[in-house]
Amino acid sequence: MNKLKINKVGVLSLAKIYGVMFFVIGLLIGVVYGLIIIVYSLFGAGLIGGDAALAIGGAGVIGGIVAMIFFPIFYGIMGFIGGAIGALLYNIFAKMVGGIEIEVQSVA
Repeated sequence: MNKLKINKVGVLSLAKIYGVMFFVIGLLIGVVYGLIIIVYSLFGAGLIGGDAALAIGGAGVIGGIVAMIFFPIFYGIMGFIGGAIGALLYNIFAKMVGGIEIEVQSVA
């Protein structure tokens, strides 16, 4: 077993990884919330009926589509920023107290 120590983390590389991971999480959340908004608005529009139903149903469909677009972008940006801040903080604290020790095993 070999011991290695992580003394520094690449800020941009960690930020990109976090950005992509959170984009995917935002995509999943956006699709779920978007579908819920669409279904509830169409269900509510069906209960009301008349001209108001068309407005409510249309607004709900638009709101659901906006959620499906907004959530991944927002989560991706926040993940990128959070990853960059986390990497910067890690680098600062690793200088003060030392990095993280990991134990690795080579596989032949």
